[in-house]
Amino acid sequence: MSERITLEVNGETHDCLSQTPLPDLLQQLGYNSRLVAVEYNGEILHRQFWSDTALKQGDRLEVVTIVGGG
Repeated sequence: MSERITLEVNGETHDCLSQTPLPDLLQQLGYNSRLVAVEYNGEILHRQFWSDTALKQGDRLEVVTIVGGG
C-alpha cells in the first residue's frame, strides 16, 4: 500500500500518494498542464522534467496559470 504525503500547492496543503508524478498531481488538482508553469521547491521546473519529478513529503509547489489576451 502506498504512503500518503502532504505537500503545499500555492500556499494550500494537499495530500497525495507518495511518488505521484507531477503531471498526475496537476491533473488531480484540475490544472491544464499545457497552460501552467511550475515552481518546485523554489526553482522553476522546466516542463521536460515534469514526468521525472516524483513528489515527496513537504514539497512546495507554486502553479501559475498562463492567461492569454490583450
